[in-house]
Amino acid sequence: MSIKQSELILNPDGSIYHLNLRPENIATNIIFVGDQDRVDKISKHFDSIEFTTQKREFKTTTGTLNNKRISIISTGIGPDNIDIVLNELDALVNIDLETRKPKDKLTKLNIVRIGTSGSLQKDIPIDSIVLSSHALDLNGLLHSYQIDEISHPEIENAFVKHTNWSSKKSHPLVISNSQELAAKLASEKIHQGITATAGGFYGPQGRVLRLALQDEDLNSKIDSFQFDGNRITNLEMETSAIYGLSKLLGHNAVSMNAIIANRADGSFSENPGKIVSDLIKYTLEKLVE
Repeated sequence: MSIKQSELILNPDGSIYHLNLRPENIATNIIFVGDQDRVDKISKHFDSIEFTTQKREFKTTTGTLNNKRISIISTGIGPDNIDIVLNELDALVNIDLETRKPKDKLTKLNIVRIGTSGSLQKDIPIDSIVLSSHALDLNGLLHSYQIDEISHPEIENAFVKHTNWSSKKSHPLVISNSQELAAKLASEKIHQGITATAGGFYGPQGRVLRLALQDEDLNSKIDSFQFDGNRITNLEMETSAIYGLSKLLGHNAVSMNAIIANRADGSFSENPGKIVSDLIKYTLEKLVE
């Protein structure tokens, strides 16, 4: 059956609703950034630019670097925005927008997040880079989907026990990255570990301004968690949604994190723009090798 107009919404020009994109506008290699201003900071390295558009916080530029076609998309902040971006990107490549039916032959996207993050470990300093081996979903978005095949219950249950996780909150989920794409992006100078994804910046990440926390010790419990040699290295707001939805939809995804703060020692980078710039150059070089 065709997908209803209320479920798959298109603009009058045939582009997908939020992203303002048509299938021909995007490459199969896609870089996600949170900040729309970061799109231009990456695309300036391209040899050529063929397309750019913006609607709301979603800015897209597609171009070529070393004969490889790449799209850059700003997602905005948070897992809810990732839900929009990934579902609409998948629709662009895997649903016939005229018949409104899924295609028989599906396209696999390669998605790399270039983002900023805070380290939770003293030995992962500011101005370093973390590649997320797994994502720990603390925000609950993925529970809207059928996630049994992509979760890691042994790690999740150990985390629940270690943190005495409140039953009033959604059950944490652990999702792995694309090992194929991670092998392309990894190197000896890059840290790896579990990236925790919160649903907000303040209380959900243990920050206190005027509101008390449900569990004021949660961050220290997260910091000290280990399972089979894996520990939680950093905390941000997008990776688990990227990993979970990519796994469910059949795409490859890896999250690359520029560490601009260290929550363990309270430090913040004196020049966060430099480590972000370094991460951009590193990622682009690895993608076009």
